[in-house]
Amino acid sequence: MKKIAVIGSTNVDLITYVDRLPKEGETLEAPAFRIGRGGKGANQAVAIAKLGSNVVMLSKVGDDTFADTCIQNYQSYGIDTKYVIKVPHSSTGVAPIFVNTTTSQNSILIVKGANNFLKPEDIDRAEKTLKDVDLIVLQLEVPLETVYYAIDFGNKHGIKVLLNPAPAVPELSIDYACKCDFFIPNETELEILTGKPVSTIDEIKQASKVLLDKGLNNLIVTLGSQGSLWFSKDGIEKMIEPLKVGAVDSSGAGDAFIGCFSHFYCNTGDVETSMKKASVFAGLSVTEKGTQSSYPSIEQFDEFVATHC
Repeated sequence: MKKIAVIGSTNVDLITYVDRLPKEGETLEAPAFRIGRGGKGANQAVAIAKLGSNVVMLSKVGDDTFADTCIQNYQSYGIDTKYVIKVPHSSTGVAPIFVNTTTSQNSILIVKGANNFLKPEDIDRAEKTLKDVDLIVLQLEVPLETVYYAIDFGNKHGIKVLLNPAPAVPELSIDYACKCDFFIPNETELEILTGKPVSTIDEIKQASKVLLDKGLNNLIVTLGSQGSLWFSKDGIEKMIEPLKVGAVDSSGAGDAFIGCFSHFYCNTGDVETSMKKASVFAGLSVTEKGTQSSYPSIEQFDEFVATHC
């Protein structure tokens, strides 16, 4: 299997299941609560590792009670944690997540904590290891300067780079996005980055054209229950259908897609097939509660694909 570096966030998910969110000044009883391991970087790393690729994680955690459990969680999946570093006098990142029990949709707050301290010099410290990876996977829950530095590092050493612009920030440099081999937002992130409406497939295509015209190599837009769209600079346009499932919890589904796509693309080089696999993997993830805990193992995934696809 290929080796993939994930440079990104480590969070602890504080998940509350609600029938509806309270209004301002209102107190409601929620039916359930659980603590999970999260962060977009961490979720993607775990998804990749569960599918069998070798993963090295670059991240920062705090010096609180969450730090050791986060590191142990990575290690339980066989992820290399040599570059998961504790930051003194800082909290580990946390993400309070509110999951609507009726719609299975979620609302998320992010407290970055130690994630804010992942800096370009951390990439330099890991240079010897990073130079040997086949793919670098990035998100936007760490400082932009670090993301840009990682993209430049990948370009310098001939390493493919995938950027998931989540959570989207309008100030993201599209010039840097164009240095990446893959740029993978969801439709909401596409709207933020382009300022264009995305309520229909035609509108999504028009918004995507705004970014493609700036020089992106490959743009993949994930659309949740509608599937995903791939556009390439060579004029390819492909719609990948979703896996039809009874959704329970959509938390981490986007990260499941990114992780699965990264694994299969890195090991096969086939974009369309990797998207199809990622669509199934993400679909399976929403049938269980939680983020990382909802991702199937490679054995479970292969068995499902063999019997249903």
